[in-house]
Amino acid sequence: MSKIVKRLVSRDIADRLQGVQDAIVANVVGMTGGENYAIRKSLRDQGMKLLVVKRTMAARATEGTSLRPAFDNQSGSMAVIWGCEDFVALVRNVTKLVDSGSFPKLEIKGGVMDGEALSADQVKKVSKWPSRQEQISMLVGQILSPGSTLSGQLVGPARKIAGQVKKMIEDREGSEG
Repeated sequence: MSKIVKRLVSRDIADRLQGVQDAIVANVVGMTGGENYAIRKSLRDQGMKLLVVKRTMAARATEGTSLRPAFDNQSGSMAVIWGCEDFVALVRNVTKLVDSGSFPKLEIKGGVMDGEALSADQVKKVSKWPSRQEQISMLVGQILSPGSTLSGQLVGPARKIAGQVKKMIEDREGSEG
């Protein structure tokens, strides 16, 4: 491949990966055309994208970006998978596809999160983390918990006093009548 063609391909890859911060690198070599279509459709339905690239081209295209470390210590052709609402959701969805057995040739080789390269084992550990939505709900629960406790402590005694005052009023009205 000539240098001009390599530059054009690298520029195209860079354009496609523009704005991508986190991604998974996977092996899809050996898949049939039907399997390739099925996995791309499955990913697309979940809001994810897949791009098969040669490691050297991808490394050249992502030079100076946070994706660059994903291509270190890799070789040959690979698939870059990105998208989803957050990196944990992306990893969970791809891990489910790998574990489902529907695509036996699909294998996670690594990834990059916040500019730091991850091994395949580290990516699998990330799949067990809480997603962004789960983290937000846990944080909201922690924020609201002291407020609800305080509210219960303030309302509880006041409710008892109000009940006693009401009983006294009813007793007086009953004795006058």
